[in-house]
Amino acid sequence: MRFQARRTEDIDINVTSLIDVVLLLLIFFMVSTRFVDQSKIDLTLPSASRETPDRLPDAIDVTIDRRGQVYVDGQALVNGKVDTIRQALADAKAKHDDPTVVINADRATAFQLAVDAMDAARLAGLTRVTFPMKVRESE
Repeated sequence: MRFQARRTEDIDINVTSLIDVVLLLLIFFMVSTRFVDQSKIDLTLPSASRETPDRLPDAIDVTIDRRGQVYVDGQALVNGKVDTIRQALADAKAKHDDPTVVINADRATAFQLAVDAMDAARLAGLTRVTFPMKVRESE
């Protein structure tokens, strides 16, 4: 018996679709990668000491409690509108020589009230404004 020899074909692996998938993954990762842009300006940031004075020598205190009530040098204002705060700051400015406005706001206070107090100080001609804060204890 004579068997015919089987003809073997060369096996080829088609890598075209594999290359397509790899290129798509490469494009996806290139597009989705965030590049961090480092600042080109060389800055040395200031630091603050832990010791702070209790009260500045010539300051106008603006206090905003958690309910939104505004006080200027301990006197409660009728409302928290910018014009009301500006008028109270202008009156307090007459009693002081080149004062600094110290805005004490409760941490639960709406941010808009603190911005209104800063705007009122600017409108009253007071340009030095500061926010005292409690030094955070290390956790």
